[in-house]
Amino acid sequence: MAPLLGVIIGSVRTGRVGPTVARWFVRRASADGRFEARVLDLADVVLPMDLSGGPGVDELTRWVDGCDAFVLVTPEYNHGYPASLKLALDSVKLEWRGKPVGFVSYGGTAGGVRAVEQLRQVVAELHMASVRDAVLFPRVKKAFDAHGETSDGAAIDGAQRMIDQLLWWSEGAGQPYPHG
Repeated sequence: MAPLLGVIIGSVRTGRVGPTVARWFVRRASADGRFEARVLDLADVVLPMDLSGGPGVDELTRWVDGCDAFVLVTPEYNHGYPASLKLALDSVKLEWRGKPVGFVSYGGTAGGVRAVEQLRQVVAELHMASVRDAVLFPRVKKAFDAHGETSDGAAIDGAQRMIDQLLWWSEGAGQPYPHG
């Protein structure tokens, strides 16, 4: 059975492009065949701002516990990542530990790189292993065609490298590292 890759759409804003970006990445990861990918859209999860728990937190915790690796799909808002993603990360405790995580980000000219750098600090504190390669979409609204595909060679290559690294970490790191 293939490891389970949890893809989390971090933005909950109206008119967001996150679902398009996530669907593109899931197609890449699924076509590869080494992961079974499933998506969690944070717009569909009710989490209490006071971190008090409840049904939404219980659902998120079970979902996280069932995954072997993660990809966080995040925009960059004001040089950071969205509060909805921070709330989700903070709402779950032990279930994140020891699991690899990669990032697909998007935004203006920087493509979300500042959001990813902040997220790397947070996931390290959660005892997750962030993989080196990430996928960045500068000027995201011009990055995808009407069918949700991109011709961005750097993103396509970065996705493959990230998938290789996530697989390596999720399988216990027993094989030679995919240097790419």
